[in-house]
Amino acid sequence: MQTAEPQSVSAACWSCSSSLPDGKPFCDKCGQVQAPSEDADYFAVFGLPRKLHIDLSALERNFYRLSRKLHPDLYAQASQQEQQWSLDQTSLLNDAYRTLKNPIARTEYLLGLEGVVLEAGKSEDGKPKDSRVPPDLLEEVFELNMQLEEMRMNRKMGEDDPQLRADLEKARVQFESELAGLDASLQALSTRWDASIDSAAAQPEKTKIKDEIVALLDRRRYIRNLVRDVNEALES
Repeated sequence: MQTAEPQSVSAACWSCSSSLPDGKPFCDKCGQVQAPSEDADYFAVFGLPRKLHIDLSALERNFYRLSRKLHPDLYAQASQQEQQWSLDQTSLLNDAYRTLKNPIARTEYLLGLEGVVLEAGKSEDGKPKDSRVPPDLLEEVFELNMQLEEMRMNRKMGEDDPQLRADLEKARVQFESELAGLDASLQALSTRWDASIDSAAAQPEKTKIKDEIVALLDRRRYIRNLVRDVNEALES
């Protein structure tokens, strides 16, 4: 696995030929804007360690500082290439900020850096779907799907079943509670992951934690989609 703060050099400044650390939008020596790297590390863009718990205040400060330095008005007299690079770097900066600000997106991104591919398939209507029902939820999900289908049929016929609505409300509360529990578990796993980085833990220990995080995210994604389906049925 990668270390918490990679410091590899990927290129040289086009203006002064100084070495450029990965992810930096500007040359540290001459201050010129650079072409964005296709594989820029979002953590490196903001000078943050590659961890799951990050300093959100530092993230926000660096975001606004870099945004000001990349403002188009500052490149009005620059070459066309530099103007385009400033726009490209701004787009990259925005993507990086949105990703790292959100704890789930940040976790999924870091897992991607670790070589884990997380894919939630798409249904025909474009919404995420997961075909793998957690074994302990099989019976519950079957019953829920029957209730959702009944609710949809009632809608089409202009009917309302108070008991069915109450059952779905109860299911929503239950699944939202599980989501909250999963988020708390993710926080705990994130702390363990960061500690393994700080202590240079053995690879098997890091792999174990990573696998636990992946399994938790899979379950969380499935529960989140159940909450979405129940909400849509109750609010439509």
